[in-house]
Amino acid sequence: MNDTANSLFANPAFVSAFFGWLIAQALKFLFHYINSRRIDFYIFVSTGGMPSSHSAMVSALATSIGLTAGWNSPIFALALGFALIVMFDAQSFRRAAGQQARLLNQIVEQLFKEHHLSEGKLVELLGHTRYEVFFGMLLGILIAFFVHGVMT
Repeated sequence: MNDTANSLFANPAFVSAFFGWLIAQALKFLFHYINSRRIDFYIFVSTGGMPSSHSAMVSALATSIGLTAGWNSPIFALALGFALIVMFDAQSFRRAAGQQARLLNQIVEQLFKEHHLSEGKLVELLGHTRYEVFFGMLLGILIAFFVHGVMT
């Protein structure tokens, strides 16, 4: 197990992706605290918000693979395709699902006033705006360049 962990953390692509996700989640936590003056550790595992941790992770991974294997390598093309799909999904399909959840929650709230229904709510913050995806992508690219500067 220890050899596996050592191998993973010696891999710049893994380190870049891991820190892309971790730093994006930490920034979300910080922004939430600044806006609400409340500490909420749920933010570390939540989806949605600024910056997109999905975008930061996949951008860091693709950039790191490009730096390691070459920008014209098949593995970079695969990583880039994967990153583009994840980022598109985060700002379109998942965002639409969050908007639908918000609307359903409003409908259920209105019905709850008139009838006895469950008070359970759907998660509304699922996806990202294009702005959140873009800044997550920039964060991931910068982290990958930093990790490669330190590790290689």
